[in-house]
Amino acid sequence: MAENNTTKSNGQISVQDAQVAVVMVPLPAQGHLNQLLHLSRLITSYNIPVHYVGATTHIRQAKFRVHGFNPVTANNLYFHEFPTPPFENPPPNPNASNKFPNQLIPSFYATIHLREPVCSLVRQLLGANHRRVIVIYDSMMTWVVEDVPAIPNAECYRFNSISAFHTFSCIWESRGKPLQAGTEIFEDISSNKNCATPELWELWSKQKSLEGKISSGELFNSSRVIEGLYLDLVAKEINGLNLWAFGPFNPLLLTEQNNDSNKRHKTLDWLNKQEPDSVIYVSFGTSTSLSNEEIEQLAIGLEKSQQKFIWVLRDADKGDVFAGEERRARLPEGYEEGIKGRGIIVRDWAPQLEILAHPSTGGFMSHCGWNSCMESISMGVPIAAWPMHSDQPRNSQLVTKFLKIGLNLRHGARQDELVTSEIVENTVRTLMASPEGGEMRKRASELSVAVKQSVMDGEGNGTEMDSFIAHITR
Repeated sequence: MAENNTTKSNGQISVQDAQVAVVMVPLPAQGHLNQLLHLSRLITSYNIPVHYVGATTHIRQAKFRVHGFNPVTANNLYFHEFPTPPFENPPPNPNASNKFPNQLIPSFYATIHLREPVCSLVRQLLGANHRRVIVIYDSMMTWVVEDVPAIPNAECYRFNSISAFHTFSCIWESRGKPLQAGTEIFEDISSNKNCATPELWELWSKQKSLEGKISSGELFNSSRVIEGLYLDLVAKEINGLNLWAFGPFNPLLLTEQNNDSNKRHKTLDWLNKQEPDSVIYVSFGTSTSLSNEEIEQLAIGLEKSQQKFIWVLRDADKGDVFAGEERRARLPEGYEEGIKGRGIIVRDWAPQLEILAHPSTGGFMSHCGWNSCMESISMGVPIAAWPMHSDQPRNSQLVTKFLKIGLNLRHGARQDELVTSEIVENTVRTLMASPEGGEMRKRASELSVAVKQSVMDGEGNGTEMDSFIAHITR
C-alpha cells in the first residue's frame, strides 16, 4: 500500500484542514467499485478528502483495474482496508440457467462486517476537525451504513449504480404497468424478477427493509442529456429527497498515461494501425461467463462477419478475483491463427475506457451493464446489445429504442435463446458496415458531444456536480 493514500495503521488521518470529508462505501463488484472510485476522483477535484473503504482484496481490485487516472497518486484520496472474515469463493457457472453471478453473493454478505469500522471511521473524521462527514453508499450496502444517521453531523447519500430508465421501469412494473408518458417504450421488457436469482432478491430485500430515513438524497451516474425524462420521473417518486445526476463519472478526455511501449496494452498499439471506426470491441463485463456453445457461436460469427475485432474472452469474476484458478475458454481449432491481422483475443484485463476512446473503435458488443453503457456513450461508440442479467435487459432498451444508438443481438426477454453465429455475423455487419450502422454511429457521436459539453461548459451535469458539492459543504 502506498503510504500517501492510505490510512495509517494507528488510524491517524493526515488531511485535517477540510471542513467536510466524504466516505465512499461501494459494493464489492467491479462495476460498482469502479463507478464510486471515479466519483471519488470527481469529488477530490473540489479539494474535499475522500475515504474509500472496503475489504483488502476489493480495494486492491479497484485500484488495479481503474483506467483514466492513477488512484495511487491522486491527491486527497485515501483507501481504508478493513478486515472481513473469509468467505466462500466459488467459480462462476457458465452453464447456469440464469446468468446472474451468484458466485459473488458470499462476498456481498461478508460486507456486513464493515458496519462497525465504517462508523468508527466517520467518528474519527469528525474528531479530526471536520465539521461534517458525508457517506455515499451503494444501494446494496445499506446495512453497512444504517448506524451513521444517528451520528451528529453525519449524512448519508444513496448511490444508484443503475440507470434512471431502469429505476423508473421497476417502479412502473411494481404498480401494475399503468400507461403514462414515458412508459410506452416499456411494453415488451422482460420481468425484472427473471433478471436475477432468488439469492440476490433475498439480499436486496434485506437492504430495502433498512432504508427508512437513512438517505438524505439520491445520486445517479447519469446525465439529463441521456435520460432526463426518466430522471425527472424518478425524482417525483422519492418523497421530496434531492436527486443529482452528474455522470459520466469516468474521465471524458483521456491522456496517454504510459508512453512505454513495453507496458502499454497490446490492444492500443494494434488499434493505432487500424482505420477509423473499423474495429468492434467485444466484451461482456466482469459478471458474465459464456458457455462453450455461446463462445463457439460468437467466434464463428465474428470470423464470418469479416470485420476487425478485439474480443475480451474471460470468465466472470469470483468474489476474490486474485484467488483460485480461472477457466480458460476454448476456441475452435486454429481459430486464433485464422484471425491474425483481423482480430485479437484478450484473456487478461483490458483497458476498456481507452479502447472505446480510440478513433479506430467503431462499435461495442456489450452486455449493457450501466458502467459500460456510460463509458460507451461518453466516447460516442454505438452498441450491439447482448444483455445477460440484472439491469442489462432494460439498459439495452434504453440504448436501442430510446437513444437509438445500437441494435439487439438478443432481446432481453428471451434469455433462453441461443445467439447463433448467423445472428452475430449479421448484427456485426449491420453495426459496422451498413448505412443503418453509420446512422447509429452518427447519433452516438452527437450524444457524446452533447454529454461532454454539458459537463465541460459548466451546464447540465457540471452544474449538478457543483450543486451537490454546495449542498454537502453548506
